[in-house]
Amino acid sequence: MSALEWFAHKPLGDGIFWIQERFYESGNRANIWLVRGSQRDVVIDAGLGLRSLPDYLRAAGLLPPAEGSAPRPLLAVATHVHFDHSGGLQHFEEVAVHSAEAAALLRGDNYEAVTWLWEREVARPPRPGWRARQFRVPPVRPTRLLQEGDVISLGDRQLTVMHMPGHSRGSICLHDKDRKILFSGDVVYDGSMIDWLPYSRVSDYVASCQRLMELVDRGLVEKVLPGHFNIFGAERLYRLASNYIAQAGLCHKVSTCAMRSLASIALRITNSRAAS
Repeated sequence: MSALEWFAHKPLGDGIFWIQERFYESGNRANIWLVRGSQRDVVIDAGLGLRSLPDYLRAAGLLPPAEGSAPRPLLAVATHVHFDHSGGLQHFEEVAVHSAEAAALLRGDNYEAVTWLWEREVARPPRPGWRARQFRVPPVRPTRLLQEGDVISLGDRQLTVMHMPGHSRGSICLHDKDRKILFSGDVVYDGSMIDWLPYSRVSDYVASCQRLMELVDRGLVEKVLPGHFNIFGAERLYRLASNYIAQAGLCHKVSTCAMRSLASIALRITNSRAAS
């Protein structure tokens, strides 16, 4: 299967494109965002990587032609290293990730990447003989380590890094302040927030949700482009964040701890089988 078949996209206007993996039929299917600027283009998250996303972008005509002999810069930014967001980073020359998860990406740590892919989730295999049990996120060397407050310049637009741990220790949002757009990764999406994975932490998530609510209170976000599911607005963002804080009491922390232990055991077993 070609990259052109594997992916599909939808233009949202203002240089933003919504890309998805057509044949990965799962709640884990990540949203991929292409943001084009006057000097540089950025891909936010990269999917599983079963087909080359840069090949798709070129074949679909989504990348402006380079001026002169030098290729136009294309940076892939991972909002975090979980497999459904980081598997495709291997196809990019320039890769950015928060420093807290850089080592995991570099060593191909599929425990921290929480790699968990089922055969039935892939409606059409990307190539003959492909098996889900063989899937792993390969080691990738980041070319840029991100920190809170860093700015990724695209020329005519700037994306500010907001470190928002909780779902994972290196989770980030990217904030386009001028357009009041938040690329939220898995920090928040229109669904149940997952805080029971390895390196998840409820107290960090509460603090991150408080920051999200502050963004709304200050009128700094009008549109959220999340890591999964559909786009939503500021009112829904505030409700999702405040609801998480309201339910993050002692009982929730105890149940989350138990679920994290089970998830850790399952991931270690899965990774050990794959390695053997």
